[in-house]
Order: sequence, then C-alpha cells, then structure tokens
Amino acid sequence: MTATAVLTARALLLDMDGTLVNSDASVERVWRRWAERHGLDGDEVMKVVHGRQGYASMALLLPGRPMEQNHADNARMLQEETADTEGVVAISGAPEFLASLAGLPHALVTSADVPLSTARMAAAGLALPEVRVTAESVGASKPDPEGFLKGAAELGVDPADCVVFEDSGAGIAAGRAAGMRVVGIGPRASFHDPDVVVEDLTRVRVERAEDGTIRLHIG
Repeated sequence: MTATAVLTARALLLDMDGTLVNSDASVERVWRRWAERHGLDGDEVMKVVHGRQGYASMALLLPGRPMEQNHADNARMLQEETADTEGVVAISGAPEFLASLAGLPHALVTSADVPLSTARMAAAGLALPEVRVTAESVGASKPDPEGFLKGAAELGVDPADCVVFEDSGAGIAAGRAAGMRVVGIGPRASFHDPDVVVEDLTRVRVERAEDGTIRLHIG
C-alpha cells in the first residue's frame, strides 16, 4: 500500500537499522562471512537476519545448536559490526525527521546493543534519542513485542497511542504484536503489510497538535 495518510499518536517508537540508518553494507559483510564460516548460503541468511538480534537469527539458521553458543557467537558478531561502519549513512530524510521530534515523546527501539547503536548513529551523523531501548534492555528479540512495549512504558504512553517506524518483517510483526500502528520504511517493509509504507523519511512530516498529540503526514 502506498501511503497517503495522516496518523495521530502520542509517541513514536523508532527502529534504527533500515529505518534511520542504512547499514546494509556492513550487515551484509559481517553476516555473509558468518554464513561462509558455517557453510550456509549467504542469500538465505540475509533473508533472516534483518530486524532480529543476532542470537535469534542464529537459532533459526542453525536449529538445534545450543543457545549459549548462539549468544557467544552473537557477542563476537556485535564487536565485528561495531567496528565496521564503512558505508553506514543516514536514511534519506532522517536528520530532518529526528530534528522535528525535538520535545516530542519518542524513543529508539533497536535490536543493536549500546556500542553498536552508538557507533552506527554516529557514523550516520544522527543524534541518539534520549530514550533508548537496546538489546541489553530486553530478554526477547523482535518479533517479540517486548522492546516496543518497554519503549511505550518508559515514555508513559499507552501502546495503542504509539506509532512504530520499522523496515523489517520481524520489526513490523513486533509492532503489531504490541498493539501499535506501524509505518513501514523502505522496500523491505512493503512485503510485510505495515499500516502505511513510504520509500524513506522524506515522505513523513511531523506536526505538533495543540492538544499535545503528534500528527504524522505520510506520503
């Protein structure tokens, strides 16, 4: 669905990779090396990894492997990803979009940990939102809704009054499971039926309503 819509919310919950930051080049390099080490098809691996924490992707790709091995492997992968910021740039419109949220309730909800999210946002020249829900903050990866529900709770806003911005199938499913509306960003999102979808953040305009709500003009 091509978005030509106005959504009203009390808070916005923002994914990072693919939504605010284009980190696809780094993700591809790191995960394709991982796939090669484990004798897996790189193209098939890339269909799984977007939006999830690494250990959750590994559990799907290597069923039966002890979860402690996945967590240990994920820790190494996070270090690799944090060190590899070549080609990491802002999604079109992201700087202006984030600037328009100044003083409005919003949070970053990402499957990255603190070092990785800090490195990628800095590489893209984007300021980190004050409220952040990272991998360290949750016990379950997207598509579990825990991260988005925690973001809403930290902002003091009912989940039904939140709008999620996401690019991946796992993230869109997490937003829906949290009872939130979802704005899909980019080509990956269009395959997973968000409420509305746009090419990038240049297609989103934020308006502060007189009653304190956020009005999103999308399309």
